[in-house]
Amino acid sequence: MALSISSLTSSLSSLSFSSHISQRPSTLSFVRSNSLSISHLTKTHSLAVVASAAAVGSPLDLKTADLKKYVKSRLPGGFAAQTIIGTGRRKCAIARVVLQEGNGKVIINYRDAKDYLQGNPLWLQYVKVPLATLGYESSYDVFVKAHGGGLSGQAQAISLGVARALLKVSEDHRRPLRKEGLLTRDSRVVERKKVGLKKARKAPQYSKR
Repeated sequence: MALSISSLTSSLSSLSFSSHISQRPSTLSFVRSNSLSISHLTKTHSLAVVASAAAVGSPLDLKTADLKKYVKSRLPGGFAAQTIIGTGRRKCAIARVVLQEGNGKVIINYRDAKDYLQGNPLWLQYVKVPLATLGYESSYDVFVKAHGGGLSGQAQAISLGVARALLKVSEDHRRPLRKEGLLTRDSRVVERKKVGLKKARKAPQYSKR
């Protein structure tokens, strides 16, 4: 009798232990599958968002494309085919400028002048000074192709290009433009470095011994 009771208790404990083991994997597998499905959904959702954003394109690219179409419609045959054109240079920068009757819009390399020149008031002033000198701020649209140098050099090259283009409109503009110094090509460039010096003029520190 004692043997039967001990065998029964051992069998019952083994049964309870096996049932406890059999329950745990089911809960683990359920949680695992659920988390996997959620992560899969989030991944697919994020991929769909990225794909849709790439398809739409950035607003800056769209704006540049629209301005490019606008410039081509305003300048049939390109820059070289226009009559009111001027070329300006400063340092390493070269700017080809075309004037057309309009309301004072300035477009540089198919971008708005304020955007291209980073909103710098001094550089924007360089571009508009020749037109303001003759009172043509809202009479002509300015189209520019500029390359080389930095933004400061390009802005000053555009100023000279606008002034030279205004001479094509009328030769009477020469006197007021010359008076303001807008027709003079600024020939200053960076002086070259010399052998034995750190820069063009700067010498290394003197050491007595």
